[in-house]
This record gives sequence, C-alpha cells and structure tokens, in this order.
Amino acid sequence: MTSSSAPVEYAVAIDHYLATLQLGEASRRVYRIALATWAWPLVCRTPPHGKARRGAVPPIVPLALLDDPGTAQRLRAALSERAATADPRTLSRELSILRGALAWWRIQGWIQGDPLQRLRPPAAPAPTPTVLSPEQMALIFELPAGLREQTCWRLLYETAAPVERVLALDVDDLDLARRRVRGTPAMRWGAGTARLLPLLLLGRTSGPLLLTQRRAGPATPPRDRCSVSGRARLSYRRAAELFTAATSSLDPDGHGWTLRHLRSAGLAHH
Repeated sequence: MTSSSAPVEYAVAIDHYLATLQLGEASRRVYRIALATWAWPLVCRTPPHGKARRGAVPPIVPLALLDDPGTAQRLRAALSERAATADPRTLSRELSILRGALAWWRIQGWIQGDPLQRLRPPAAPAPTPTVLSPEQMALIFELPAGLREQTCWRLLYETAAPVERVLALDVDDLDLARRRVRGTPAMRWGAGTARLLPLLLLGRTSGPLLLTQRRAGPATPPRDRCSVSGRARLSYRRAAELFTAATSSLDPDGHGWTLRHLRSAGLAHH
C-alpha cells in the first residue's frame, strides 16, 4: 500500500511515521529525538551532543535525500562519530528506530532505497571483568546480612564453585567434618563457611541447603522443599537480588556486585 503524495521534508515524514505507532509520550519523545538526530549528518552537519540534542531544532532536509547515492556513506560516518559518545545499547536503539522509519517510508513509496543496508553499529569492546580485592571481600563479610546470605556468600567465595551448583546443594550433600561436598573432593570450603554451616543447618538433616523465608507453593517439586519447615529452595534470582542490593553501598559505581563476582574472587584468591 502506498501513499498518494510523499512529504517533501524529512521532518514531516517523521510526523507521519510516529502517528502510526502506539507509543506513550515518553517513548514517542525518544523516537522523535532519535530520528531527528539523523537529520544533521544527512546534510553533512554534526548534531549537538548531550542534553542540547533534546531541544535542538534539526536542519531542513528533503526526504528525497535518503535516496542520494552518498547518503549511506554519510550515515556510516555519523554512526562512527555517535559511537564515541553513546553507549552501545543507545546506539543500537537509535539505529533500529531509523530502520523502522525507513522501512515504513519504503512501503509508502516515499523512498526507494535503503541507506542502512549492511550498516551495523560498531562492536562494543568486551568489558574488563572486575575481580574483587581481598579488602572488598572483607567488607562484604562485615555487612549486616542474615545467616543464610552470609553462608551463601562464604560458600561461593571459598569453594569458587558455579553459583547454580551451590544453590542446588542439599543438606545431605555436605561432609561437614571434611569441609567438602560428598563425592566432589574439589569442592571444599574454609573456616568461614565451616563456622556458619552448623548454625544454618540447626535441626535439619535433609532438604535444600539454602531456603526461602516463605513456605513453598503447592507446585514446588519435593526435592526443592524442606520437609521440616515447608520452605522452598532459594532461587538464583532472589539470591542475586539480595547480594546486589547489599553490596550497592560498597560498589564504587553504586550498582552493587553480582554473585559471579564472588566466584571470580574465589578463583583469584585461592
């Protein structure tokens, strides 16, 4: 299906495209800013950066310029420049928004080509893994956390075992006297975990090692339920949420660390 008359200006084409989308006001504003930003490189100009970009009036751009043979190269250069100031997710979102608009304009018959063909955002550099220092680990173990959390964190750090493996442990998997998991000699723990485990296991000889605070739901499998308390096995998501929230005050970035940081520290320090 095509429109009877194509708009002359790029800005007007944006208005038509946004009118077809079911977006909230905040999302509509994000789409408009993203699409307007591409107007500057279309006429070989540099868009404003940061907050100035939000309220800036874009240059007048003929919509037909999108079919110009040099447009693909101009957009490629703009993408490289934008990558220097925008994080990869933002850049990918802005490029995706433009792709959507271009596809709709082609369907209307307003443009013919695709200046973004084979154009991809620059690959993001691999993040450098953070290994928590012994001093940071000491601060973690001084946090006012509950017995379950302190035991979980110590166990992850001292065994350096995969998080999923630790959360899947049952009480009868543990050889407390030898400080190891039965049948897994390599999975051993130290004095910190050895001190906490007997307190955590008081009155229990079977069932999941790490339990939720609430009783298990009726759909919980028997192996993930404690027969004494009726509580369920602690989930990865809940364990991760608790650790990240607890460590947000220690993380210099304020985000909090992940359970995998504990294992990485254990591998590095032991």
